[in-house]
Amino acid sequence: MSDLALFLSIGLVILLALGVPIAFALGVLTIGGLFIADINPVIFAQRVLAGTDVSSLLAIPGFILAGDLMGAGGLSKRLVRFASAIFGHLTGGLSIATVMAGTFFGAISGSAPATTAAVGTIMIDELEDRGYKRDYAAALATAVGPLGQMIPPSIPMVIWGVLAEQSIAKLFLAGVIPGLIAAAGFVAVSYGYAKRHNIPCERKATARELGMAAREGIWALMAPVIILGGIYSGIFTPTEASMVGVLYGLIAGLLIYRELKLRDLFDVVLRSMKLTGMIMFIICMAYGFAYLMASEQIPQQIADFMLSLTDNRIMLLLMVNVLLLILGAVMDNVSAMVILSTVLTAIGVQVGMDPIQLGAMIVINFAVGMVTPPVGYSLFVASAISHLTIEQIARRLGPFMIVFVILILIVTFVPWVTLWLPSLLG
Repeated sequence: MSDLALFLSIGLVILLALGVPIAFALGVLTIGGLFIADINPVIFAQRVLAGTDVSSLLAIPGFILAGDLMGAGGLSKRLVRFASAIFGHLTGGLSIATVMAGTFFGAISGSAPATTAAVGTIMIDELEDRGYKRDYAAALATAVGPLGQMIPPSIPMVIWGVLAEQSIAKLFLAGVIPGLIAAAGFVAVSYGYAKRHNIPCERKATARELGMAAREGIWALMAPVIILGGIYSGIFTPTEASMVGVLYGLIAGLLIYRELKLRDLFDVVLRSMKLTGMIMFIICMAYGFAYLMASEQIPQQIADFMLSLTDNRIMLLLMVNVLLLILGAVMDNVSAMVILSTVLTAIGVQVGMDPIQLGAMIVINFAVGMVTPPVGYSLFVASAISHLTIEQIARRLGPFMIVFVILILIVTFVPWVTLWLPSLLG
């Protein structure tokens, strides 16, 4: 291994262990690496600009802002009421309604923390009032968060599509069936919990109450239909769809539900800008870092090393999944995807995995990282909402983690789960 490769790999481990923010760590290592390799530093600026000069990246701020506007505008509240009216009378009905509300809102926000916040703010107290333990309610809200990264539109799918130069529309479709499988697993967990703890069923909603819930929630339910329908009908691209989502969120929040006030817009936009800035800063720095790694063929060396350990395709894919789960637990999703994109792509080529299936597997693995300490953002959000410690919530995540592990194995070894819907696009 060359001096530059040692500097980049060891330096990254040391800086991350010291708690240096990932974007700054990548920037420092890239600049230092340029001097070690005697490369003109202008290359750094060129790579950063080239990395961000991609029109598809414009979808990221659009979907982030659209999700924030719809959450602040009352759409999430209507989704919860609609789900409760339909499923509330079943065994574990309120818990099942939480899962369904998370699934619906995931089709709007594209973000795991946003989904946990939108659903958890309303449902954690409600679940506790109906006999569920508070730590279970918080764990449920945490677990449904990653549905926002599986079910389209998904911000991580956009990022991976740009990094791997794959169709974002196909990646969106690749996450639909896995997201629904995860939701079905959570429904089973909800039913089992209610049976075990003798949670009483709710009163069945009347036809009038169902009609009112549907009438109030129709605008929220139409959001994913308009956004995703426009993409797959060819009316607009994913980037244009994100802007349509922003416009829809404004109209619904300001004019239809009237819960979003003009004075609230500044705070909503500022919050979205902060998250967008963080993501884009990481991507900028990571592109320069990835350039140096590619110049030293470090990704290929890592891929060759893993392939040298075993020539068994199943064992190799299991090793990759374990690696992704570990990294997802200790690194920011965006950072991990950007840094490892070339490595993972090389391994995918070697084992003959379809790039769309590979992208879905990677995003789902990192989505699970959103519920695991020490950097599980959905876990942090649920802790803040419920006023419980991370440890209290984490102890209740066991059944949900089993669902996630089963889902990862299905996505890894059953290709049609992620490839059937994208194949319909041709």
